[in-house]
Amino acid sequence: MNYNTQRERLPMPEYGRAVQDMVDYAVTIEDRNERESCARSIIAIMGSMFPALRDVPDFQGKLWDHLAFMSDYRLDIDYPYPITRLEKGRQVPERIGYPAGDIRFRHYGRMIPEMLDVAASMPEGPERSQLLHLTAVQMKKDLMLWNKEMVDDARIMADIEWYSKGRLRLQEGELDITFSSAPHQPQRQQQYNKKKNKRRY
Repeated sequence: MNYNTQRERLPMPEYGRAVQDMVDYAVTIEDRNERESCARSIIAIMGSMFPALRDVPDFQGKLWDHLAFMSDYRLDIDYPYPITRLEKGRQVPERIGYPAGDIRFRHYGRMIPEMLDVAASMPEGPERSQLLHLTAVQMKKDLMLWNKEMVDDARIMADIEWYSKGRLRLQEGELDITFSSAPHQPQRQQQYNKKKNKRRY
């Protein structure tokens, strides 16, 4: 059995081996008119593989560039567009480094420490209290997803103090971290449920 991994590597794998075989065949056609007709048919097939890109400017020009590249520039035809010579081999993008720094509490992620740092740098007032409240509620939700048995307000307040390096010290009951865990229903759905319940009686 002939596996693709044992065959010659495709110059543009996104078009598949069938299209590459068509291009290789077109190169061998001796009659120029027949060769150009075959090239136009290949272009139509290549374009139909990416219908969402038909409105992209110069899409047809790129298809002809790809056709020439796939033929290793051996396809002798009158190209309807100026051909841009593409470099062989794909350039490997630079490796994207993972954000540095350890996460002590992985269930909180990276955003929570940043939000607490912003809250700690703000002057006391309603804006700081609101941001702190929203952050604490999100921390409680994160804890519930991680382990429902270990969720309590005292722990969240201790984590807030640790993350803020003591800049945010909260007393028990100072911050309300309660929230409704019931799924929200649109008003129209609520009205439908009321009518449905009335019909039962």
